[in-house]
Amino acid sequence: MNRWLRQHRYAASTAFSRLIHQPFSSLANILVIALTLAAPLIGWALLVSAQPLVKDLPVNPEITLYLKLDTSLEQAQKLTGDLRQKYAEDVLSSTLISRDQAYNELKKNPLWADALSTLGENPLPHSVVLSLKDAPDQTGVAERLASELAATERIERVQLDSDWLKRLDSLLQFVRVALSLLSLCVAVIMIATVFNTVRLQALNQREEIAVARLVGATESFVRRPFLYQGAITGIASSLVAVLLAWLALPLLSEALNRLAASYQQHVQLHLPDGLNLLAATVLIALIAALAARWSVTRSTQF
Repeated sequence: MNRWLRQHRYAASTAFSRLIHQPFSSLANILVIALTLAAPLIGWALLVSAQPLVKDLPVNPEITLYLKLDTSLEQAQKLTGDLRQKYAEDVLSSTLISRDQAYNELKKNPLWADALSTLGENPLPHSVVLSLKDAPDQTGVAERLASELAATERIERVQLDSDWLKRLDSLLQFVRVALSLLSLCVAVIMIATVFNTVRLQALNQREEIAVARLVGATESFVRRPFLYQGAITGIASSLVAVLLAWLALPLLSEALNRLAASYQQHVQLHLPDGLNLLAATVLIALIAALAARWSVTRSTQF
């Protein structure tokens, strides 16, 4: 047991010595890996913080019903009341916007005033806006109602005004997949960096390794310092990445809160908890050590 500990202590001290005696090369490798690790770390912090913001947006889905042009005001009023009673379980309120009201509102917009003035008559239909109640499956309820209302006799067109929320949710899903792919790319970059560094180190110590083998050194004894070198590089890179993300998140929080304030929300970006960071650091160190082992195995076959 003591012999095993001495061997690992020697391998660790040798790895530290190699890193210290090549400060610029070691620092450059650590910074390259740290920067690539910091990008997905910040991305995940943004994603985790944005999801509650989207979920808590104070917006109820609305369904706008555009009635047929030959529908009279009395018929539109009756339809509005009938819909409110028929869908009382799902509808919070129903509002009738008459064609004259819509026309007058549109004329106030200078972009439309000239165009409307050239028309001989009001081209706009009556419309009914249905605000839906909160529900666990709000999107599903809205889509079901929209499908049923589209078959109503006096309704020409149905517009679901919460479609933008679905698009935003789809965007978050896209970002989630993109971050997963980015994390995979980061792992590849880290493996390539450690592999190349260890390969150059092994080639530079080619004669030393050959002499060690001649005097009876085992392959494990030869390769072990390189494994520690990879693991130490991975741990150091992880710590620097956490530091960079910690420095960047307050600046991003300030910018994101300006957007969140318009929805009466507050967002605080934060790093994952310590246990998750520790698990990620161990995983990165393990990947770096395996990359080092792969590299030194291929580079010392002589």
